[in-house]
Amino acid sequence: MSRLLHALSFDVEEYFHVANLRGRFARDDWDDVPSRIDVGMDAILEVLDRRDVRATFFFLGWMAERFPALVKRCVDGGHEIASHGYEHLFLSDQSPELLDADLARTEEALMAAGAPRPIGFRASTFTLTRETWWAFDVLVRRGYRYDSSVHPVRHPVYGVPDFEPGISRVETADGSIVEFPVATWPLFGRNLPMGGGGYFRLLPGPVTRAALGSLERRGRRAAVYLHPWEFDPEQPRQPAPLLKRFRHYVGLRQTLPRLDRMLRDFRFGTMRAALEDSGDLRG
Repeated sequence: MSRLLHALSFDVEEYFHVANLRGRFARDDWDDVPSRIDVGMDAILEVLDRRDVRATFFFLGWMAERFPALVKRCVDGGHEIASHGYEHLFLSDQSPELLDADLARTEEALMAAGAPRPIGFRASTFTLTRETWWAFDVLVRRGYRYDSSVHPVRHPVYGVPDFEPGISRVETADGSIVEFPVATWPLFGRNLPMGGGGYFRLLPGPVTRAALGSLERRGRRAAVYLHPWEFDPEQPRQPAPLLKRFRHYVGLRQTLPRLDRMLRDFRFGTMRAALEDSGDLRG
């Protein structure tokens, strides 16, 4: 068992909210698609309870409005509730004014479901980039204390490859906010993605654990993230371009056993707990 406390989080959204399947499900049709959120959430909460681990759940406001009992179930389990925005919009499709309204609507939904006011945020598909850096100003003004939206990698949709891959602080005109990017593995002068999602399912389990061990030896805490739909291998298969289908469906049957093994070998807690443990977040 490791000594550093790493951060484990889950972006709570349905499989039909995912960017890879965005062309298949129109926004106006979401309420007509049968929900499968309980399949993944039941698996997640069971393994967390069995391993006595607390995690951060970044809820969409859309989900909190429709499943307030699920928010309450996470709160009652001692988990942290954070914001994932209202309906999975890319920051590049918003403005400061739209993001402010989006955050307010999500906060209202989370608190109505019984959660404390969130202090953490993660943007849809890590779309906080140099082009959407203004989002930090909005987050600080709304009282957020940490963010996990910057991915320090090269990617066609997101990424800030020259950004600090560890925990850092971003300054704005109205104050500062802690940035805790999802984990990357430094190799050959680049930050290789390995902190969750499709990379967690695609990479062999021993490789992910070796990367975590390497980060730990460097004294770096890792932020690992997954989604409830990644624990649902029986979800309905959707037509999509080959690469997007591969990204969405690869390794779904391996997610749960790999998470269980990781929780056995490393110490994990909420985003907030890891940041408080490191001294980057106080109070």
